Amino acid sequence: SENQLSGKIPENILADGHPLQFLKLSNNMLEGPILNIPNGLETLILSHNRFTGRLPSNIFNSSVVLLDVSNNHLVGKLPSYVEKFSRLQGLYMSNNHFEGSIPIELAEHEDLTYLDLSQNNLTGHVPSFANSPVEFMHLSNNHLSGLSKRMLNENSSLVMLDLSYNEISNNIQGLIQNLSYTRLNFLFLKGNHFIGDIPKQLCQLADLSILDLSHNNFSGAIPNCLGKMPFEVEDSPRLWRYLHGWPMGRYLVRNKYSRFQLLPNVQEKSNFTAKKRTDTYMGSILVYMSGIDLSHNKLKGNIPSELGNLTKIRTLNLSHNDLTGQIPATFSHLVQTESLDLSFNMLNGRIPPQLTTLTSLEVFSVAHNNLSCPTPEFKEQFSTFDESSYEGNPFLCGLPLPKSCNPPPTVIPNDSDTDGHYDTLVDMYFFFVSFVVSYTSALLVTAAALYINPYWRRAWFYYLSLI
Repeated sequence: SENQLSGKIPENILADGHPLQFLKLSNNMLEGPILNIPNGLETLILSHNRFTGRLPSNIFNSSVVLLDVSNNHLVGKLPSYVEKFSRLQGLYMSNNHFEGSIPIELAEHEDLTYLDLSQNNLTGHVPSFANSPVEFMHLSNNHLSGLSKRMLNENSSLVMLDLSYNEISNNIQGLIQNLSYTRLNFLFLKGNHFIGDIPKQLCQLADLSILDLSHNNFSGAIPNCLGKMPFEVEDSPRLWRYLHGWPMGRYLVRNKYSRFQLLPNVQEKSNFTAKKRTDTYMGSILVYMSGIDLSHNKLKGNIPSELGNLTKIRTLNLSHNDLTGQIPATFSHLVQTESLDLSFNMLNGRIPPQLTTLTSLEVFSVAHNNLSCPTPEFKEQFSTFDESSYEGNPFLCGLPLPKSCNPPPTVIPNDSDTDGHYDTLVDMYFFFVSFVVSYTSALLVTAAALYINPYWRRAWFYYLSLI
């Protein structure tokens, strides 16, 4: 792996009867079709090459434990035939051109713990994984349009679910009800067509550390109970294998024959938007990342003050919604937050001055709201934020905005009246002058009008005679 090898894989390497068990040819320039997989081969890693064509029909044969063909140019449908005694545990097929639906046989496999089918052209519904021990499920960047009614069961060990950037339009209540049985840590539903309120049952997912519901059509209020969730990854043994990696870049798994099987270290990774950019968090970095992204929806109502209890959270993004009311002063408790984005809402009132205690903030934005009064004191982290953090609030003033909050000082001449009433005398003087000028002008205009117009002149004298 990681050389400049080109050409095709020699046929004799993958011939039946060959004693080869482990083959890793990733990050090269190999091309051509992938031939049949011989019995006895347990690990096959062909990622980041230029392989083309369809997968062989026996790709999921009984001996294969880990298969990685990601980042190639493979086409066709996913093989639906999985041998009865298959020991497949990890399947990586992302960033290819696979189409069609996800085979039910694959979803029902009894040993599959890691599934990555992201960045393909898959369609249809996500099948039920109720009978699968899958822990990490990556199905993002496809054209999936729906979810099965019973995605998981009460014994599910799911750690991560990524359905981002599909075309799923279900109401989210059914999915959350399914997930409530799990100890899910990472939930990514970004860029779909989910509708309705964010259900309160979401708060039952007490192990969540990253929640991304952005770029959907959620409406209603933000559930108050989100503020009661810890949003901190528990460093448990089940995560250690994927997030931290095993020594020597590989890990050992005991198979059913009581032999230790050598597998490559495949670090878990996920994309999450924070600090106004999308980053890929890999391996143990995921342990230290926590956040909520509810941006680009149609959420309404006030921001719950309970969100200030999320003292472990790293990023909070509520931008591009229809939120009203004031920014909760409890946000001053978000001591570990590095990115706080409340822009493009309808928030009003004052920015809580207590926010200047948030010394971990790197990104802060309340732009395009209806906020007023002075900006927070221009010190510490808040001295690093420029005008763009506050723009679009015409009633805000103070640094770093060009609009000053102090009125221009009144200049009093040195020879001002000693009794302190100079301003009053000056005002009365201008009042009398303006009154005389206005009165004189009115008389002159009336006299000129009577002189020019005979009809008005006769009417004027007629009414005077009556008086």
